Amino acid sequence: MTTSEPPIPVATTDQAMPADKRSRAGRDLGAAIAVGVGLGGVVIATLLLFRDGFAVVVGLAVVVGVWELIRAMDGDGARQPVVPLVLGSISMMALTYLRGADGLVISFMITVLACIVWRLADGASGYLHDISTTVLIATYVPLLAGFAVLLSLPDDGAARVIAFIATVVCSDVGGYAAGVVFGKHPLAASVSPKKSWEGLAGSMLACAVGGALFLTLGLDGRWWQGALFGVAIAATSTLGDLGESMLKRDLGIKDMGSLLPGHGGLMDRLDSLLPSAAVAWILLSYMVPPG
Repeated sequence: MTTSEPPIPVATTDQAMPADKRSRAGRDLGAAIAVGVGLGGVVIATLLLFRDGFAVVVGLAVVVGVWELIRAMDGDGARQPVVPLVLGSISMMALTYLRGADGLVISFMITVLACIVWRLADGASGYLHDISTTVLIATYVPLLAGFAVLLSLPDDGAARVIAFIATVVCSDVGGYAAGVVFGKHPLAASVSPKKSWEGLAGSMLACAVGGALFLTLGLDGRWWQGALFGVAIAATSTLGDLGESMLKRDLGIKDMGSLLPGHGGLMDRLDSLLPSAAVAWILLSYMVPPG
């Protein structure tokens, strides 16, 4: 991992925000908590009152996330085929809901193929670069988000989704608290300077405890399965956050957008959820198989 990358060449939100409104980790904590609670409330209400609508909520989030990535990559000169990429992302959520894992895989392949063919009309210049970024977006957002829809499909799908999201929240909260109080040793200074090994340990501990509780109380799993589930989610959540930070540094931007106060863009909130959704679906399918 290189340590010689230049700093982000844009003004950061930290610089523009008054010191008394910033947390030690550099965020407007009040706004971040309010947004997080609001988003969580929407998801929980949908799962408990109209579970079929959860796929719609995920689909809306996917469209926003795809659009944010397209806009972010504009500065890098990429020209993604927007129409088939957005329509394909929506179809991936719909077919996942209707056909399960097979629908997700098939719709992903069709989306990528449609994007490859659509982009031919713009000529050979930059073709490889454009298609590479398009496949990255299709994989990063709708494909991984499809696993969240898969989690919701069984009879106990609401409990599975809540266990997954709540454990990711444990990672964020545990890592933030431990990092602020104990953080001294950078985890990946060239990518995300505020992340520390102490914060990672806090994420692991919080997720292990949270996972054990969620799996034993909500899904009839065993405590040790929940602890392993939590540690895995802490790892993928952290890697997802670092991965998005790497993308933003490469693109020279602070946030993917400005939709969510205290968080930046929606992708700045989805970064840890997306890879964790895939891992959660795989682990829960084996640990507590649907009835």
